[in-house]
Amino acid sequence: MTTWTSDELQRIAAAEELELAPLRRDGTLRAPVPVWVVRDGDDLYVRSFRGTDGGWWRTARAGRAGHVRAGGVDKDVAFTDVRDDETNDRIDTAYRTKYGHYGGAYVDPMVASRATTLRLVPR
Repeated sequence: MTTWTSDELQRIAAAEELELAPLRRDGTLRAPVPVWVVRDGDDLYVRSFRGTDGGWWRTARAGRAGHVRAGGVDKDVAFTDVRDDETNDRIDTAYRTKYGHYGGAYVDPMVASRATTLRLVPR
């Protein structure tokens, strides 16, 4: 398993949105969608605004792989679930800190979507 470089982490974390294209079961990439991305330490995380009903999330969860682009970084990734409360607490804080200027109507659903937290792992 590879890791993010310091430069990649900084550039992606600084981007307002990440373009995420999950891999379908047939091996093709779904059309990219813009999602919010946050950093915690040396890891990057995304969540579905629509919770488990989000189409991109269901595809990402089923295929476990895809492609992301943000801040000039283009990377194939694997998606891993995040279930532990401690990590999700930090991710909640990261969403509130980075995107709080959008207000609760947008940030609250992201914080409430803890069950959809995916870690992006470079491939």
